[in-house]
Amino acid sequence: MGLLGHLRWLKQVLASEFYTCCNFQAAEAAILLQKGMEKNQRRSKVAGIQGLYRLLSERIDADVLDAPESTVSTMSVGYDHVSLEELKKTGTRLGYTPEVLTEAAAELTVALLLATSCQLLEAVDEAKVSGWGSWKPLWMCGYGLTDSTMGILGLGCIDELQQRTAVAMHLKPFGVRKFLYINTAPQPKMAAAIPTEFVPLEEMARCSDFITVCCMLSPGSQSICNSSMFSQMKDTTIFSNRSRGSVVNQDDLYQALASGHIAAAGLDVMVPEPLPTDHPLFKFKNCGVCCKLLLFLLSFNPLPAHRNRAGRQICSGCDLQETSTSYKHSR
Repeated sequence: MGLLGHLRWLKQVLASEFYTCCNFQAAEAAILLQKGMEKNQRRSKVAGIQGLYRLLSERIDADVLDAPESTVSTMSVGYDHVSLEELKKTGTRLGYTPEVLTEAAAELTVALLLATSCQLLEAVDEAKVSGWGSWKPLWMCGYGLTDSTMGILGLGCIDELQQRTAVAMHLKPFGVRKFLYINTAPQPKMAAAIPTEFVPLEEMARCSDFITVCCMLSPGSQSICNSSMFSQMKDTTIFSNRSRGSVVNQDDLYQALASGHIAAAGLDVMVPEPLPTDHPLFKFKNCGVCCKLLLFLLSFNPLPAHRNRAGRQICSGCDLQETSTSYKHSR
């Protein structure tokens, strides 16, 4: 379902609020922003609207922020695709959707780790091309989580902390022996609940059997997973990234896989997205690259709540009675 479909769903759920206070027709036109549009065309699309609803894949910057005192809501936990400086300049308020996908994100993080460490993707490929011959004791032999040391890159800030803790809690039943983490600062109270140990990046790289990246994208985390880190990892270490593609230097990751510095990698995010099909990372059998998962597990189906929260943030920003605990002023 495209962005127009999402907003029409919100219109149905929040009909009274939108009809009372929002120019919904203008909002419908505003979401039909094409990447190839000229700047003045983009501005004309959003002129006069009160609320703008966007997705993670779309930039929120000066090209679409030409309506002072309006509200922008993004259906995402992260907001690195949002120009906060431009929001401050125009007095635009920002809503986003933390905590909605906490458990789903944690479960999918574990799924990516297991798929990579157990060579599931490679095994499926072998089955499809008749590569499955007579039984061999060490063929498709992966690495188990039991008695392993798990490194978590980024416990995050207060809102993010819950998701990072959820990842560790979902991994504990697999028998992980020790958790290590790095962060901008120690988080002793939440770390004690896991428990996990705060260590320098170099120590985590040297000691971990598995490393999963959970940090937000920021100037400090940009390309933090680079040749310096990969060169210190054990040649049996499994690396996975479900945060943001720009946290990893992909050229350095390629070299680490090619040289055997690390055992395997699982990527749900990369740069660019989608990754071109001729990208060299696709050549490695020990590098699982999957399309960016939407984090929605149908058994619990948090998608309506995710849309609902994003839509109500638009309404609350338009001075309706509806409020949201996740609503954030950018001023």
